[in-house]
Amino acid sequence: MLIKVLMENTSISDDFATEHGLCLYIEVGGQKLLFDTGSSDKFIQNSKNLNVDLREVDLVFISHGHYDHGGGLKAFMELNNRAKIYVNKKAFGDYYSQDPKGKKKYIGLDKSLLNYDRFVFTDDHFIVNKKLQLFSKISGKRLLPSTNKNLLMKAQEEFIPDNFIHEQNLIINEEGKITLIAGCAHRGIVNIVDSCIEIVKTPPQYVIGGFHLYNPTEDRYEEESILKEIANNLLDRGAKYYTCHCTGIKSYERLKSFMGDKIDYITTGDKLII
Repeated sequence: MLIKVLMENTSISDDFATEHGLCLYIEVGGQKLLFDTGSSDKFIQNSKNLNVDLREVDLVFISHGHYDHGGGLKAFMELNNRAKIYVNKKAFGDYYSQDPKGKKKYIGLDKSLLNYDRFVFTDDHFIVNKKLQLFSKISGKRLLPSTNKNLLMKAQEEFIPDNFIHEQNLIINEEGKITLIAGCAHRGIVNIVDSCIEIVKTPPQYVIGGFHLYNPTEDRYEEESILKEIANNLLDRGAKYYTCHCTGIKSYERLKSFMGDKIDYITTGDKLII
């Protein structure tokens, strides 16, 4: 399996654009996939620099209903007119962030995209094919990111805490090798890994994605004691972890100090062969 990082908050060089967002290009079993599309169309130029032809992408997966993961979706759809786009049925809800002064900002997806018939709407568990499946239902509630607290959803004109049921995760099974890909892990990366194990009955060998351990609105990271507990739980599950985006560099550095070579950071322009 080949993975190319088309967008992340940082990059390997000035040759690549960056933004607060995530976009991964994946080749597996003859299929070409896109996991998220970043905040804007900037990932398109990065794809050219990485020799990725987005017109050949077969399937797109949007991890959840936030702009930094689906903001580039319209630009992609204008470039690629055939790929099916898999989103949770709640992904086009009304999602907001709130700053320390209480000001709210819409951070959801572009609802005008619903005029297109390209979408496949998923639920708790959705099997795409023999190699790919999606899941949104997370049973555990341990070690939830405190950085979720400024994220809201609007229901019947009332702002309430986002429950993140619109967040889905991708399982790739390549000849028995399990890779789990998460967008932001708002439901807690430990809980997401455990739910993956419940589904496939074996721990994943690789886990890739953001762990949401940083709040950019308040420039706040998770406390070290929490990071250590997360690290210990992840180590117990035995995977190799590649994190990025909303984990935050400082949180990653602390996790690295606890987990050593079991965790690395991926950035725009990186290539992984798994």
